[in-house]
Amino acid sequence: MPEAPIRMEIAHRPIDPAALQRLVEAGCDPRLARLYAARGVGEMREIETAFAALVAPGQLAHIEDAARLLADAIEHSERLLVIADYDADGATACAVAVRSLRSMGAVVDYLVPNRFEHGYGLTPEIVREAAQRSPAILITVDNGIAAVAGVAEANRLGMRVLVTDHHLPGAERPAAACIVNPNQDGCGFPSKHLAGVGVIFYVMLALRAELRQRGAFASKPEPALAELLDIVALGTVADVVRLDANNRILVAQGLARIRAGRAAPGILALLEAGGRSVARATVYDLAFVVGPRINAAGRLDDMSVGIECLLATDEARARELAGKLDKLNRERREIEVDMQASALALLEGVDPGDGFTLSLHHPDWHAGVVGLLASRLKDRFHRPVFAFASDADGRLKGSGRSIPGLHLRDVLDLVDKRRPGLIERFGGHAAAAGLTLNAGGLESFRAAFEATAREMLGPADLARRIDVDGELASADLTAGFARLLRETVWGQGFPEPRFIGRFEVHSQRVVGEHHRKLALRREGRNLSAMRFGSADPLPDAIDAVYRLDLNEYQGVESLQLLVEHWEPAAP
Repeated sequence: MPEAPIRMEIAHRPIDPAALQRLVEAGCDPRLARLYAARGVGEMREIETAFAALVAPGQLAHIEDAARLLADAIEHSERLLVIADYDADGATACAVAVRSLRSMGAVVDYLVPNRFEHGYGLTPEIVREAAQRSPAILITVDNGIAAVAGVAEANRLGMRVLVTDHHLPGAERPAAACIVNPNQDGCGFPSKHLAGVGVIFYVMLALRAELRQRGAFASKPEPALAELLDIVALGTVADVVRLDANNRILVAQGLARIRAGRAAPGILALLEAGGRSVARATVYDLAFVVGPRINAAGRLDDMSVGIECLLATDEARARELAGKLDKLNRERREIEVDMQASALALLEGVDPGDGFTLSLHHPDWHAGVVGLLASRLKDRFHRPVFAFASDADGRLKGSGRSIPGLHLRDVLDLVDKRRPGLIERFGGHAAAAGLTLNAGGLESFRAAFEATAREMLGPADLARRIDVDGELASADLTAGFARLLRETVWGQGFPEPRFIGRFEVHSQRVVGEHHRKLALRREGRNLSAMRFGSADPLPDAIDAVYRLDLNEYQGVESLQLLVEHWEPAAP
């Protein structure tokens, strides 16, 4: 197997001393204050997690228009149809929309495109399929901002379209009845990192306010939309959007509901299927346990299974659907392992360090899993990666993942402008994007992608870097501090703390074939640790980058260090 010739740089996060002082003076735990200040937090209000601290819905452009459009439709019993996306963000957004709208008296159903039959988003084909259900209004969730042709087809067929999306707009705006997107021109919403599920949740808040104003709840209770925050949290974390202050509120509120056992039966069932504790659920569980099981439906089968799991109100039904999703996820893992092996075989004799990018294709690769493959290769070689699968017509469907410093959608936009006709369609974010190439276009794309990346990246961008929060005092190597960290929302853009320190390796042994269990010693104290994903032996003394974790055994929690990187201790 080829190894990436990547040097590792350990960088200490700088701390703004003025911000640190303000946080401590405001009563923040000094240990947490240092971590917050290193992540750009300067005021206690920025770490507020109360629901009332959310940015007001009215700051989203056109949200009142969307609320009036939907309220009118509800009053006239018009049929609504939600057009979802086939990833976890799209599934959670669909569930939030359907559950909210039904609770407010709407006649609503959903339609989710099949990845392999329809492609992404509101295409003319999916619009024509939607028309067979005779809806008055189509509501896109987590898609639609680039659906110029799809919206035009809906208009031709007499259906109005409400676009709710968070993806970056293209050059042409779809002619929808209303568009709610924090990233569209003219929107002053301060949290530009809302996931698709966050956008539709805000629209539902505005709709409830509009119906309240119309007296719709004079004789019946208002729907408690906060009960959907567990689903909002799942979609926000699973879509790997930046956890800015507003998103951290959504996630913290959702996790609180999950830990209290008040989450959707489907989420509780998926945690159970993954062997995770509901009472101690974390962002990790949403990102790596629940999210992948929901995503597996869209990758291998039909995302309707995932959406139905989130819509389920009966525990038995939720467990049944969670079992199907768990089975699909196991199949997905097997496919992914085989694809990684074939990708590494393609790279035999190739030095990835010679280039700035990787673009790979194999005729046997699964179109629903190429995004995961691109992510694994990006992590392994620290290069922007596109992995391609073939469709039935011979076109190449690619999914890409990028490294910090390269905005992947912007790169595709530039390639498209320079090489008209090479890319059939594209879209995405800074860190992830997708595209379709005509058959035979791979070599041209590979060259154009490499040339464009070389303009935007420098050698320093290609060096792997670990950001750390300095050394941790021995007095803070406790289960109590690990528990305090676990209760805080960490994630994309607000990374979980990593520390650096020197330890003696007192003992070590291989567990589960691919992991190493360690007994470390520091200042005469023994500390339990794990090194996951590597069974290589460690020397007698190491400088380690690690995270604090909790290990539970027979109901008792104890401190455990998770070693993510190590180097032999310098003399």
